[in-house]
Amino acid sequence: MTSPAQKTPERSEPSRGPFSDLVARLFREKPLGAAGGMVFVAFLLCGVFANVLAPHAENDTNILSRFQPPSLEFPMGTDHLGRDVFSRVLIGAQLSMIVGFAAAALATIVSIILGVLSGYLGGWVDMVIQRMVDAWMTFPGLVLLIVVISIVGPGLPQIVAILGLQYGIAGSRIVRGSVISVRENMYTHAAQSIGAGTLHILRKHILPNIMPVLIVLFTTRVGAVILSEAGLSFLGLGLPPPQPTWGGMLAGSGRAYMYMGPWLALAPGLCLTVVVFAVNIFGDALRDLLDPRMRGLR
Repeated sequence: MTSPAQKTPERSEPSRGPFSDLVARLFREKPLGAAGGMVFVAFLLCGVFANVLAPHAENDTNILSRFQPPSLEFPMGTDHLGRDVFSRVLIGAQLSMIVGFAAAALATIVSIILGVLSGYLGGWVDMVIQRMVDAWMTFPGLVLLIVVISIVGPGLPQIVAILGLQYGIAGSRIVRGSVISVRENMYTHAAQSIGAGTLHILRKHILPNIMPVLIVLFTTRVGAVILSEAGLSFLGLGLPPPQPTWGGMLAGSGRAYMYMGPWLALAPGLCLTVVVFAVNIFGDALRDLLDPRMRGLR
């Protein structure tokens, strides 16, 4: 028999990891952001498996099927050459995903390099970098993109590099502010007082504490890059045809034949609107969840 003083041990709930806890908080506190995240994941899956999901080849022409309205065979109709719009939208999602993630990753790397150097070192390094950033930000973004693309020519590597540099240099201001805030904390001063090297402090103290800012910066840059690439393709400076980008579809058959087939402009336009809006609200939700200063706000 057990003595009355002995108590039956209570069953402890299994502890969840940080990722599971973040997902649970996202669905509980930010349902709109969770919906945007689900659309974002669906966009990723459509981009990854576009070649499998597309029922037809993106450039498979059939003159006898010109301007077919949406049906079971062609869920988004056909264009002026008889090409399946649904298949072209899926391949366009794949291209948008490649451009968006590659340029956003490059932009995040550039922002980390410039922001960490400027915010942590300070002094004349901070002054030189920030004056360069000021000079870069004085140029209108779209005009700068048009000029550079006109010089180097359209293409996937050129667009990724130009968009990555444009958003990376501008985003270094955000990283710089976060680095300055972390640099002034007591644990950073304590590490400096015991003789820790600069690389050790950056790796162990600065980068882990600005990681939430970098995650949010990356997610928001994905939507901005997709929208910028669509704008370049609409102006004829994006990926060259016959690659089916969303902006190119709007500028080509969507604008020329929108009265004969409204679905030619509605299909890529709605996809572009939904994806960019979903990515933006998902990034805003992540910012609210990962920022310690926002935890007490509703």
